[in-house]
Amino acid sequence: MSTLHATKYLEGLKHSAVISLWFMFLTFPIMVIRVNTIENIIEWRWMNLIYIGCGSFFLSFLWRSLSERGTRKRKLIDARNGEDRSLVQRILGERKIYLPALGVIAVFTVIFPFFFSTYQTSIMTTALMYVVLGLGLNIVVGQAGLLNLGYVAFYAAGAYTYALLYQHFGIGFWIALPLGALAATLLGILLALPVLRLQGDYLAIVTLGFGEITRIVLENWNEFSFGPSGISGIPRPGLFDMEMSLHEATVYLYFLMILFCIITVFVVNRLQNSRIGRALLALREDEIACQAMGIDKTRIKLTAFALGSTWAGLVGVVFAAKTTFVNPASFTFLESAMILSIVVLGGMGSIPGIIIGAFLLILLPEYLRAFSDYRMLIFGIIMVIMMIFRPQGIIRSVRRTYKFHREEK
Repeated sequence: MSTLHATKYLEGLKHSAVISLWFMFLTFPIMVIRVNTIENIIEWRWMNLIYIGCGSFFLSFLWRSLSERGTRKRKLIDARNGEDRSLVQRILGERKIYLPALGVIAVFTVIFPFFFSTYQTSIMTTALMYVVLGLGLNIVVGQAGLLNLGYVAFYAAGAYTYALLYQHFGIGFWIALPLGALAATLLGILLALPVLRLQGDYLAIVTLGFGEITRIVLENWNEFSFGPSGISGIPRPGLFDMEMSLHEATVYLYFLMILFCIITVFVVNRLQNSRIGRALLALREDEIACQAMGIDKTRIKLTAFALGSTWAGLVGVVFAAKTTFVNPASFTFLESAMILSIVVLGGMGSIPGIIIGAFLLILLPEYLRAFSDYRMLIFGIIMVIMMIFRPQGIIRSVRRTYKFHREEK
C-alpha cells in the first residue's frame, strides 16, 4: 500500500512539474520581457518566471491533492448510501441549537433597518428579492430538473406589467401585484407548451432563446414598451395613502420583502413534501419511469413552469416599485445566470442553501467594492472551487425517507 501511495505521489509531482513548465512557457512573453521605451532597452525579469513556476507547481499539486481527497470522500458517501450530514445540517437537526439561532436572526432582521443606513437596507432588500427568485427557480431546476436559462423573462413580465398598468391606467402596486404574477404565470405556460418534449441541453437552448426574444421585443417594440428608454416615474408601494420619505419607503419595502420571503419558504417547503413535489422529484430522477408510474408528465411540467414563473412575476413587480424605473437593460441573460448560480451554489432543492447562496452572491460583491478590480475574479474562483469540491452545493438537499415496518405478532 505504501508503494502505491509513493507512486501516486511521484505522479502528482510529475504532473505538477509539467503544468508549471507550461505556465512558464505561456506567460514568458508577458511576465519576463518588458520593453523600456524611454531608454529603448529590453528588460529581462527572470525572477517573475521563477515565481510563476513555483506558484503554479504548488497550486497544481495542492489542487490535485484536494481533488483526490474530495473524490475519496464522495465514494465514501456513496458507499454509505449518500449520507452526507454537513455542519449546517447537523445544526438544523438540533432544536436546542437552531431555535435560539432562528430567534437571534429574527431579532436582527427586525432591527436591521433602524441601525443601518438607507443604502444598506436597500442592498438587503435586493438580497431578499433574489432569495424569492432563487426559490422560484428552484421549483423548475432543483425539483423538476428542467434547466431554465430564460427565467429573467418572467421577472421582466412582472416588472413591465406594473409599469404599463400604471402608465396607461394609473393602477397602483397592490392591484398590479397579483396581475404581474398572473402575467408571468401565463408566460410560463406559454413557454412550457412548445418544450414539453425537450430535455437537457435542448431545453436549456430553447429557454435561453426565449429569454433573449423577450428582452429584444421589449427593446424594439416602442409603441408597447417604450423601447430602450424604459418607463420611469413608477410609484413605490403605499400604506393607506400615507406619504412616505425615501427612507421610510425603503424600510417599508424591506419588511414587505421579508413577508414575501416567509410566504415563499412556507409554500416551497409544503410543495416539496406534497404529492406534486414528489411527482416533480420523480420527473427529475427518471422521466420514463415517472410516466410509467402513471404520472402525467405534461401536467407536471406545466405546473413546474407555472409555479416557478409566478414568483418571478411577483418579484418583478417589487423590482419596478423599488427602482421606480424599468428598461430592457435590467433583464439580460446575466440575471438568469445569477439566479441559476444561486440555486446551484446553495444546493438544488435545499431551501436553507438557496437562502445562504442568495445572500453570498448578492451581498459579497457589494461589500467587496474595495477590491473592485478583482471582485469578479474572486467570485469566479469561488464558484469554480465550489463546483469541484462540493458540487452538491453549500447545503445538500436531504430527502424525506419512508420506511415500512412490518408489525410483528
